[in-house]
Amino acid sequence: MLSVIIVTYNGMQWLERCLASVPTSYELVIVDNHSTDGTVAFIEENYPKAKLFKEKQNLGFGQANNKGIRYALNQGADYVYLLNQDAYLEANTIEKLIEICQQDHTFGILSPFHYTDGFKALDANFLMYLERYGVHQQIIMDANEDTLKNVYEIPFVNAAGWLLTRAVLKKVGGFDPIFFHYGEDRNYCQRVLYHQLKIGIVLGSAMIHDRENRKVEPIKQYSEKYYEEFTRYAKIEWGDINLADFESKFDRKLTYWKSLQRKAFLQFNFIKYNDLKRKLRLLKILYPQLQQSRLQNKKTYQSYL
Repeated sequence: MLSVIIVTYNGMQWLERCLASVPTSYELVIVDNHSTDGTVAFIEENYPKAKLFKEKQNLGFGQANNKGIRYALNQGADYVYLLNQDAYLEANTIEKLIEICQQDHTFGILSPFHYTDGFKALDANFLMYLERYGVHQQIIMDANEDTLKNVYEIPFVNAAGWLLTRAVLKKVGGFDPIFFHYGEDRNYCQRVLYHQLKIGIVLGSAMIHDRENRKVEPIKQYSEKYYEEFTRYAKIEWGDINLADFESKFDRKLTYWKSLQRKAFLQFNFIKYNDLKRKLRLLKILYPQLQQSRLQNKKTYQSYL
């Protein structure tokens, strides 16, 4: 039994196509994060058999997915497929992932290749990960030698389309609630690798991630958004349970930044001084949360589910 889990939030511009791409043979579980654009009404009218959770507040991506995963596991699901509301499956996408999963149980996450709309190119961020980790070179070399593999390992792939098994979820758990939105998939991949499982992308399995024309507003330095991003990346970096000697390294980081802060003060660079002061305060607030997160995520049971 497989459940497709979709978290929705004001996603009507994608939702009709997204839901239509999900095979009717799979259980459809939708967690709506308090949409106000007609998403819930559309689902209720057109997909009455779907299990729909109508949240009264925005739970964030990870916690909404955890709710859907928890429900699916309680219903007896052997697999769950996490699908973004702005992504569309191709025929047999999930079946090809399951085939690989059944052949090799050491994979904790399996993902299809992510394409732009119309399959004009690979999704830009997906391609960035392939290039960053050298996977694109490996695929090109294998293609040249006519030795292409069915699946390629990669340390990270974003959670727009993930196949997870019941066994993996029971071992690794759900998404860490320390994250609200963005970063939770990086943290989860770190945990999968820590628990001696692999992450793979499967040739011949494809989906569209419809975001190529989305405008991203630049983040102004020293704005509230700037410090939100700083905190998020700090959680990703310091929450990585593969990082050894966390306490000593974190302490050395704080000591180093304090020295930079003193230097900025002596140079009358009060903009930099105040920036470092705020970052140090944020890291000190974050420290006990990171300690608890790291402790929890090293355990091998159904955390957060």
